[in-house]
Amino acid sequence: MEKKIVIVGAGYAGILTAKKLAKKLKKHDVNITIIDRNPFHTMLTELHEVAANRVDEDSIKISLKKVFAGRKVNVKLDSVTSIDFDNKTVIGTNEVYPYDYLVLAAGSKPTFFGVTGAEEYSYKLWSYDDAVLLKEHIMNTFRAASRETKETERKRILTFYVVGAGFTGVEMIGELAEYVPILCEKFEIKRSDVTLVNIDGLSRPIPNLPEKLSAKVTKRLEKMGVQLILNAFVTNVGEDFIEFKQDNKIQHNSIGTIIWAAGIQSSEITNKAGSSLEVQRGGRIQVDQYLRSTKNENVYVIGDNMYYIPEGEERPVPQMVENCEQSADTAAHNIVNAITGNGKMEIYKPAFHGVMVCIGGRYGVAHVGLPNHFFSLPSFFAMFAKHFINIIYFIQVLGWNKIFSYVKHEFLTIRNCRSFVGGHFSNRTPSFLLVPLRIWLGAVWLFEGIMKIVEGWFTSSKLTGFFGGANSWYDSILNPVTNNGTTDGVSSATTAAVDTAFKTVSVVTKAVPVTTDAVSSASTAAGSAASSAADAANTVATAVGHVITNFDFLGLFKVIFVSGKDLASSTLNDFAFRLDVPVMNWFVNTFILPYDNVQMIMQIFIVVAEILIGLALIGVLFTSPAAAFSLVLQFMFVCTTGLYLGSFWMIFAAIAVLIGAGRSLGFDYYAMPGLKKAWKKLPIIRKLYLYND
Repeated sequence: MEKKIVIVGAGYAGILTAKKLAKKLKKHDVNITIIDRNPFHTMLTELHEVAANRVDEDSIKISLKKVFAGRKVNVKLDSVTSIDFDNKTVIGTNEVYPYDYLVLAAGSKPTFFGVTGAEEYSYKLWSYDDAVLLKEHIMNTFRAASRETKETERKRILTFYVVGAGFTGVEMIGELAEYVPILCEKFEIKRSDVTLVNIDGLSRPIPNLPEKLSAKVTKRLEKMGVQLILNAFVTNVGEDFIEFKQDNKIQHNSIGTIIWAAGIQSSEITNKAGSSLEVQRGGRIQVDQYLRSTKNENVYVIGDNMYYIPEGEERPVPQMVENCEQSADTAAHNIVNAITGNGKMEIYKPAFHGVMVCIGGRYGVAHVGLPNHFFSLPSFFAMFAKHFINIIYFIQVLGWNKIFSYVKHEFLTIRNCRSFVGGHFSNRTPSFLLVPLRIWLGAVWLFEGIMKIVEGWFTSSKLTGFFGGANSWYDSILNPVTNNGTTDGVSSATTAAVDTAFKTVSVVTKAVPVTTDAVSSASTAAGSAASSAADAANTVATAVGHVITNFDFLGLFKVIFVSGKDLASSTLNDFAFRLDVPVMNWFVNTFILPYDNVQMIMQIFIVVAEILIGLALIGVLFTSPAAAFSLVLQFMFVCTTGLYLGSFWMIFAAIAVLIGAGRSLGFDYYAMPGLKKAWKKLPIIRKLYLYND
């Protein structure tokens, strides 16, 4: 008999629970429904970035339709108005949803602590709409201030109060402080006309952090021009004023904008559910050790909605993302156990790994680690950890698609250097300037392929000489010969012939890779040298070349960097680099070189690949795949025969045109959007998120 699971809320906890259930119960007769009033999941921890215009508003949205593509999860766009626990139904504005198991993950909303006017006259920061509205308001505020002729009124308009010095409040005021100088320059407003205040009844910002880190937060905010008013309690808020009590005195200050970030409570539907379930402070529902409501075993409560004190702890689990993620895993496991009867119920034992706060896009503090083993991170690593943790979450939710989008918004398109790595990764060069480089790279690949055909790569096996000549040349430098006998004389003669052949072809082809025409010609020269080696046996020979690096990394590979001449006489085309990989050498010597037919297949493959890459880059069609395959071929050459440094430009050119350059002045401008659209429609591609938006 089909079991029905209904999840109320597509926040951090709800969305992960649905995905985990869909994966674990895909072979069972279940119906999973997730209900949310929005068709997207919102990254609540990134709202301040949108509000202060650091990232685009779409960057904090994740489409539920895309998240659950190819999965047995019904996504319902609806507002839940009530829950009938007796009849096991969730009542929405549009539908009624019967359930066997209910997961309550409806999230939170701001709490105003009964402060008069706070809800009516302040801007909130607890939803996608809040962030977008605040972003527009901040921009309009500066726009209006730029036209204000009265200095006192202009300063009032540009006075911003952020109420709350917890995570949300500090991150919002920090982001705003970073944004204000940019707006001042844009609208030609003096920075001294802008007042930024962070106010709270707390004695220090972010009390979850150690005092030392709170002091760092204070110092950073003050350095950014933020005034901290602590041990102060807001008592009244109006359209253009704020009143607060500090040291038993009431202060009345004129303001332009108030942003409320002073605390949260459970959502409205959770509060309603609390009338039938056991409710605790803030409207949170009391759960047992398996995350079931203490009043109803078929109702699981997770994330911000749950009230649970783990064994050995004194306080309930915090309302933070990590609790959402871990509670989602436990709830999913226990529901699967209840439905299948397999395994044991899992007790919720959260292991939180610390907290971090970002003050703008370039500075952060973090206190992280394992239980009882926490440590603080410097700003750079704190910011790195923040982005890394976000990426880990995105891997669970939307895979590659969201990771690419996140990196693009946070690093590749960031402006005004508002990133912890500055603006170093942000794209600024118009892609059409790369068109000549792309065409030249294609022309070189096309030339290489045609020359191999002329040399007979389609008619006879060449790879034995192709690899053998290169190996002999490297060996002559890494293991130099001496003047102590006939054998050394033969080796020296052979080596000299090979090296001469390499250098001759290098001049003709302007230092194309060792792995191409040079090696082919060298192999012929090597054979000729070997046949006349006896005549050179009594000739005094001197080893040529110079070893710069010959580093063996744990036997896995060798990094070889040499010059074919002494350093004083070397030019760029005399230096060669190779990654000597034993596994690859074994494969080539075992499965390719002993068989002429296999050699011919490999030769034809290389020639055809070079020609197709060249044509694609010149004709500007499938440029990104062509550039990617160009890198693959270059890497293969580096690991087999090596490359002269004079040819390394081809690697860097392929990287440069890998993304974006293909659509400039070429067929990809027309072809790729259609192909991308068709690619995204494939069920397996949607399910694995192997695309980007």
